[in-house]
Amino acid sequence: MKTPLVSDLKPNEPVTALFLVQAKEIRQKRTGEPYLSMTLSDRSGELDAKMWDNVTEVMDTFERDDFVKVKGLFQLYNNRPQFTIHKIRPVRDHEVDFSDFFPASARDAAEMWAELRRIVSGISNTHLRALLNAFLDDPEIAARYRIAPAAKTIHHAFRSGLLEHVLSLCGLAKVVGPHYPNIDTDLLLTGVVLHDIGKIQELTYERGFAYSTEGQLIGHISLAMRMMADKLQALPGFPPALRNLVEHMILSHHGLLEYGSPKVPSFPEALLLHHLDDMDSKMENMRALVARDPQAEGLFTGYSSSLARVALRKERYLNPAESCPAPSSAPEAGLPPAPVVHSVAASQMNSGIASAVVAPPKPKPAPASDSLFGEKLSLALNFDRK
Repeated sequence: MKTPLVSDLKPNEPVTALFLVQAKEIRQKRTGEPYLSMTLSDRSGELDAKMWDNVTEVMDTFERDDFVKVKGLFQLYNNRPQFTIHKIRPVRDHEVDFSDFFPASARDAAEMWAELRRIVSGISNTHLRALLNAFLDDPEIAARYRIAPAAKTIHHAFRSGLLEHVLSLCGLAKVVGPHYPNIDTDLLLTGVVLHDIGKIQELTYERGFAYSTEGQLIGHISLAMRMMADKLQALPGFPPALRNLVEHMILSHHGLLEYGSPKVPSFPEALLLHHLDDMDSKMENMRALVARDPQAEGLFTGYSSSLARVALRKERYLNPAESCPAPSSAPEAGLPPAPVVHSVAASQMNSGIASAVVAPPKPKPAPASDSLFGEKLSLALNFDRK
């Protein structure tokens, strides 16, 4: 196991460690000289990193998704974790253990897969059980389903995240479904298992998480419909009406047209699937938001654009005696101040607010005629990338 992990780093201590280059940009200082702005990562989290000196000697020796060995100083600057790199060199794949660098579910993938198969085997509707087994018995689908994340960044964005998300929804479906007498729990569970099946093709996850070409062009909902059509060819006796219901659940699980759903939920199981899916994704999103940047000061996290809020660090609030490291008042001597980086990676590194909730900067008001469209577009973009 590699040491130290991002989560192990302590302010104002020198660090020598291996990381994955999640993002890399060559920028210019005010003097015109280049500097490197990077996001480094391992399985425990991400780290905003800058290299100010001797950049021309190393900037072309590695790229995004490469492994590197770095030496530098970890600090809190403006209450944000930042790593100043003094030396860096590329590392070959065979020199690292991949499991050290990619975030993964805390649960064992094989155990989760066995649990999913048990749930499917317990479905009493023979047509729905046969459909699900047609997917899960496919070796390629099974291999991908075991390791795919549920999203690129928003929720369950780690290896086997999709499987963990689906099992969480299965648990919710088996509790909430029987609460309503008109809910067909077999149908609801089928929607749970298949609603995000297109994610295994929409995303790439061999190294960092990104969108595949098919994912960019078609998206996971349409990819799932394509996969459904393929599997149903081997099930000629599948009832057409039941097929329509399952396909509708896949098409409508985002809930609203503004959120990327081609259709809105039109029967109880479809509506319940949407709300369970939305709840589970948001709860995981908030858990990850609070867990991020444990070194940062303050009771509140940075602003989350996907949740449209900051989050309270509840344990810190309930235990005020726990101390937090003081941030550095300035960057390392002789180095220019770190510029603000407007990127997803940087926004994820925003830390807690020191003493009170500070509202995020308010956007410029849109003209009255465009305000509703702008609000809906923002919601759609946030939800569709979940």
